[in-house]
Amino acid sequence: MPRLLADVGGTHARFALQSADGTIAAPQVLATADYPDPVAAIRHYLAAVGASGVRDAAIAIANPVDGDAIRMTNHPWAFSIEATRAALGFDTLLVLNDFTALALALPWLDAGELLAIGGGERRPNATIGLLGPGTGLGVSALVRCGERWQALSSEGGHASFAAVDDREAAILAIVRRSYPHVSCERLMSGPGLALIHDALRVHHRLPAETITPAALSARAQSGECAVCAEATQVFSGMLGSFAGSLALILGSFGGVYLGGGVIAGLGDAFDRGFFRSRFEAKGRFAGYLAGIATVQIVAANPALRGVSAALAAHLGSRSLSN
Repeated sequence: MPRLLADVGGTHARFALQSADGTIAAPQVLATADYPDPVAAIRHYLAAVGASGVRDAAIAIANPVDGDAIRMTNHPWAFSIEATRAALGFDTLLVLNDFTALALALPWLDAGELLAIGGGERRPNATIGLLGPGTGLGVSALVRCGERWQALSSEGGHASFAAVDDREAAILAIVRRSYPHVSCERLMSGPGLALIHDALRVHHRLPAETITPAALSARAQSGECAVCAEATQVFSGMLGSFAGSLALILGSFGGVYLGGGVIAGLGDAFDRGFFRSRFEAKGRFAGYLAGIATVQIVAANPALRGVSAALAAHLGSRSLSN
């Protein structure tokens, strides 16, 4: 001890230290664009907080993790896990998918760190679905296996987007001019929110306007931009439909949880009522979905708790194998 915990997305890297009593402290958020690789970012963080003696670390990363080589989907970082471990002098460097880590954190969240959206209930020990828009669209699930929870590693955000109504069909047709395969992530993410806005302006025959997701969210919340407000509503509905599909695929009677930074950034512009109505709008299975809870995660840096749990399990299994 201490152990280093990190949650690395396409835009931000969140770091913290865990002490021997389990306390997670000294959190810092760094912009990934400011560093050429994770070694540089980790060294900066450890120096900034004056940490020494770190031997074990775990990183949740917004990317598939399959073997030693990591090449991020939404950021230029590409690195070897083993070479990174050696460069930092760690005994252990565990790397896992960021939404796998967030899924592992769900059992540790308190009621005050969750916000119910609509009705339904969360059945104890039942399968839980998880999704969240950030720089990309993360997807995972938590399944009960005997006395423990098992998180699923998924790239469900790259599933093909399906339009539900004429407006979404028009948006899809416009976006396909630039992207032959339109994934759910292409639209249900921070960059996707801006892309929906751009497509709506084309659909309404308005002049093009470049806007960042943050500015779009602010203008939607202030009411000064009708297209921005429409874009956030469309985004909310698309996310609701995808969440409903995820609940049907998983049978997630433990609920469907929403994470990611985009929803928090939207504030009141995230149309929770429209999200929930679209979640349930599955024809003959509307009643089935009405009984499933949808919950927004409002905890600060929740994935770090999942990273901590994964690292503890990894170190415990390694100790037993020795």
